[in-house]
Amino acid sequence: MSTVTDSDSDTVAVSGVTYQRAEADYFEKRKLKRTAGFWGLWGMGVAAVISGDFSGWNTGIASAGWGGFVLAGLIVVAMYVLMIESISEMASAMPHTGGAYSFARAAMGPWGGFITGLAETIEYVMTAAVVIYYSAGYADSIMKTLTGFSLAEAGLVWVWWAVLFAVFVALNATGAQISFRFAVVVSFISIGILVLFGVMAAFSGQLNLGSLFDIAPIDGNSAFLPFGWTPVLFAMPFAMWLFLGIEELPLAAEEAHNPERDIPRAGRGGLLTLILTGAIVVVLNPGVLGSSAIGASTEPLLDGFRAMVGEQAAAVLSAFALIGLLASVQGIMYAYGRNMYSLSRAGYYPKALSLTGKRQTPYLALIVGAVIGFLSLFVVRYGSTEAGSVVLNIAVWGAVLSYLLQMTSFVILRFKAPNASRPHLSPFGIPGAVIAGLLALAIFIGVLANPAYTIAIYTVVVLYVLALAYFAIHGRHVLVLSPEEEYALNGGLNTDD
Repeated sequence: MSTVTDSDSDTVAVSGVTYQRAEADYFEKRKLKRTAGFWGLWGMGVAAVISGDFSGWNTGIASAGWGGFVLAGLIVVAMYVLMIESISEMASAMPHTGGAYSFARAAMGPWGGFITGLAETIEYVMTAAVVIYYSAGYADSIMKTLTGFSLAEAGLVWVWWAVLFAVFVALNATGAQISFRFAVVVSFISIGILVLFGVMAAFSGQLNLGSLFDIAPIDGNSAFLPFGWTPVLFAMPFAMWLFLGIEELPLAAEEAHNPERDIPRAGRGGLLTLILTGAIVVVLNPGVLGSSAIGASTEPLLDGFRAMVGEQAAAVLSAFALIGLLASVQGIMYAYGRNMYSLSRAGYYPKALSLTGKRQTPYLALIVGAVIGFLSLFVVRYGSTEAGSVVLNIAVWGAVLSYLLQMTSFVILRFKAPNASRPHLSPFGIPGAVIAGLLALAIFIGVLANPAYTIAIYTVVVLYVLALAYFAIHGRHVLVLSPEEEYALNGGLNTDD
């Protein structure tokens, strides 16, 4: 790697890009505040994901049957266990807000960092949109039950989207301390609702484990795998919905009191929490409704409550269940805000997006991400009847690409900087990262091979073509020596501790 410094213009040229040294007050306008301990990080990680237990995952049963979905889920769990340990190791060595972008930047240079960071932006912005979509569905169903009026039936479901985006942008912009506290509270409430559902299902008399296999097999397949083995691959993106987002924790590195210690602990604790809550809904929700019915439901938990206690009481209980969906709006908005903040601070995205203001939150990044998410839902909803599914698949596509690139970064960094200070070491080492990467690649291929995901694939390809063209023509010439970039350029990983 060759580096050219121009002292007159105060620029640095390296690896085909040009860096500008920041003005005196550049980083003062882009400050974050350390407010999070272990529980704040755990809450943010769980909050970002917990909505997956309420909606979205169940479509995988429709495509693969209950047995096929369970197999897909077990494979996905293995991927996340291996991946979270690898990500925690990199986060402890590079405790910067950049997260995935930071890891890839250190391993694969500016282009690798940009490609990985963009994948994570797509993942989190689209995930926020999907959660808003399902939250609006739950809220509208509850309102119709209690009042008889439905915005969706009036053709105004977009009003729910606009209101929810606005409320949670405002909440996230009020300050990181409030965001972390809110995440902890709603995570515990959401877990409580899921545990209540599990207890009610177990003792309601409505539970019938035989109904897990009520999808009629085709072509001589078994009741366990009614559509055969291939759909297991297609069900993996929906199984991911039970965990997608837990990997966001490194984005909180500059707002955590002790990121080297607490991010790995919170990652493990959050993942274990999500495995347990996921098991509740995957077994008991279809056990109450039947796999055939739950595969077609847009409100599986609400439908489960309806089956046990009736329409009116279910609406009241589901008002609490809605908290779980809203928890994820909070957590995922936090993630895309920090992801866009870090890429903007380094100049990959327009620099204004990293301004933090008096409350030290990236308010412009939050607003821009919300506008993109809202427009995505609006365009897809009024051009297709499956807005939630299409946007979900865009989010998953971005996620698995990000996962694959992060695991590649892990392997490169282990060889590139064997003596680096790594406060947390993955017990699975390079083999664990390779296996996690291969599983992510399998899901990536599954998305490409499934004709139902064609719109999502084309959308992401177009986004990448436009973004890479922007970076090649303009972005690579206006980068800033942010902490992630300084760290990579100065060989921070190559020093012993």
